[in-house]
Amino acid sequence: MAPRRPPKKRRIRDATAAAAAASDALLSLPPEVLDKILGRLDLRDAVRTCALCPAWRHRWESLPSIDIYTPIGQQSLWTVDCVLPRCSGRVRRFDVSLDELSTRRLDDWLLVLSRRGGVEDLELSPPCPYKFFSLHSTVFSWRRLISIDLFACHIPPLPPDFEGFPNLKVLSLANVKLQQNGEYQLEEIIETSPLLEQLILCEVCIVGDDFIEWEIRATNLRHIIICSNIDYGWNFAELQCLNSAVIDLWEYVGNRDFAKFLAGLVQVRKLSLCSFYAPVNGIKILETLPCTFDNLKSLKLFMHFCELPPILLVFCFLRSTPNLEKLKIRIYDGKEQKIEANGELLNAQWTDGICANLQILEMTEWDVLCIQAAIAAIED
Repeated sequence: MAPRRPPKKRRIRDATAAAAAASDALLSLPPEVLDKILGRLDLRDAVRTCALCPAWRHRWESLPSIDIYTPIGQQSLWTVDCVLPRCSGRVRRFDVSLDELSTRRLDDWLLVLSRRGGVEDLELSPPCPYKFFSLHSTVFSWRRLISIDLFACHIPPLPPDFEGFPNLKVLSLANVKLQQNGEYQLEEIIETSPLLEQLILCEVCIVGDDFIEWEIRATNLRHIIICSNIDYGWNFAELQCLNSAVIDLWEYVGNRDFAKFLAGLVQVRKLSLCSFYAPVNGIKILETLPCTFDNLKSLKLFMHFCELPPILLVFCFLRSTPNLEKLKIRIYDGKEQKIEANGELLNAQWTDGICANLQILEMTEWDVLCIQAAIAAIED
């Protein structure tokens, strides 16, 4: 005869007693060990420990540091308003997906965080379809910041007492709006972040029509991504540690020195360039580069080959990249063909030693004659 199962209420009491015993055992641990255990839990799970027993009711509130993370679909307003006032510890990460209600509370939250010395990791974004929100200037006083990731926000001017971000390693700005002369602001933020390793500027909007040429100075920068359909005057300087760069200037009209622009990337090892390069206003067509990309191993180009300037630009790169091993060329064919890239033109640009170390070549949307000529030249 099978043994009888204990009543359901008894099983619940036994489970509750076991949980209470386990929680009592945990409470016997040193406080710093218990903090590390709770610190490894998701914030919601850490808060749920208050149900273990009366002794645990407020234990999570005494954590020395917490991460506040509200992904898309969760109620940011309820989460932050319930947790932030009750936990007096330092906030390491503040990653919030902003809905309409939480956007109204954002300034209050940021001011509370400022009184605690700011955060290390700040990520703010609205859900799709998104509406722009405004960032409070108090963020510029957070010297503990290691990572900033902002999407679809208005960035205020720098305060007069701005001293930089001494610990910042990642700066990502996507679909953000800066006021007039915002290029000065970007230049100062980047230059006063000496540890910056990764920079992403994607569809940044700066108010105004005239933009000065300015420089991205970041001696520790490893990775950079710039995507923009407007030339805001950026150049590069002192990027000695640059490993990879993605430069997407789709409608680059070429009314300034493109060779100087490219020379700032001379240390890069992996480069992706997307540009409809077309010099105007008497700017000379680029036929040679003022530097040699000795470190460049991988090059990806996306441009049209309907006119002479972009064709010559490709050969400028090939002659200036002696150690290139991987080359990908994607040809945009949505423009009217104004020049024929025949064998005579290609032979005139070819020089001894070009593509000497090339191992991988990929081309798409490319004229058959050009493919045959390029392959034949490489095989020779």
